[in-house]
Amino acid sequence: MFVFDISNPLTLLLMLAVTVLLIFLAQEIKKSYIGAIVLFAYLFVLVMHVAQIATLAEEYRYMVSTLSRCIAIDFIFVLISFFSYLWVDDIEARVEGKKSIDNSLDWFWKKV
Repeated sequence: MFVFDISNPLTLLLMLAVTVLLIFLAQEIKKSYIGAIVLFAYLFVLVMHVAQIATLAEEYRYMVSTLSRCIAIDFIFVLISFFSYLWVDDIEARVEGKKSIDNSLDWFWKKV
């Protein structure tokens, strides 16, 4: 059974680097859809890990701890990418003079 093990430190570091670079790219070109792509990619990985742990056969029960760590890391990356999407969406809305999707975090963005 193939498991995309993101609890491996090297994989985790590479995923973090790619996420930060994509967020920086989205912030520089002021397009929030790049942040949305990252968010949906991490949501897909989260759903994949949950499906794997839900359909795990008896002979692969030793992988439960690895998959559990992967799910916890997935939630962290979803949280990071969600806030970065909201941040870049706010930047894009200010530049284009449009209303942002969600203005409820204005107090937070002013402190960032």
